[in-house]
Amino acid sequence: MRALSNVELHRTVRERLARRDQRYTTGRRQIVEALVADGPITLPALLSRQPSLAQSSAYRNLSAMEEAGVVRRLVHGTDYAHYELAEDLTEHHHHLICEQCGVVRDIILAGRLEHSLGTAFDELASLHDFVPRHHIIDIYGRCADCSGGLST
Repeated sequence: MRALSNVELHRTVRERLARRDQRYTTGRRQIVEALVADGPITLPALLSRQPSLAQSSAYRNLSAMEEAGVVRRLVHGTDYAHYELAEDLTEHHHHLICEQCGVVRDIILAGRLEHSLGTAFDELASLHDFVPRHHIIDIYGRCADCSGGLST
């Protein structure tokens, strides 16, 4: 799946919000721009990146955009949820999650590996009469900052 162009992205966001009788306001556009630039981001990080946003309105906007299928909320047991654009607006990806500091990084697997995993998941699902729609792989560990650059 290819990522949408900037023009397509904003048009799609506007359409999804309109289907729920919501407007694509300046604040919501700022949130989308931050998510494009930074990937998964916490509310405090979003507010520091976009200081003109009020915390209460940013939270309400994130909730409205989540309901409209624009934003996805990631909860990984850290202090704050992370927010990212819905995968169909970007591209299929997975996450590296630091269990110490909570940072979440997007990763994209090589096409052959992704295909092999998809096939394996389909076979496993079939054994259980399950019809899969998609998958997400989250890898937990410690980021380079928290591990002192050592892989342990």
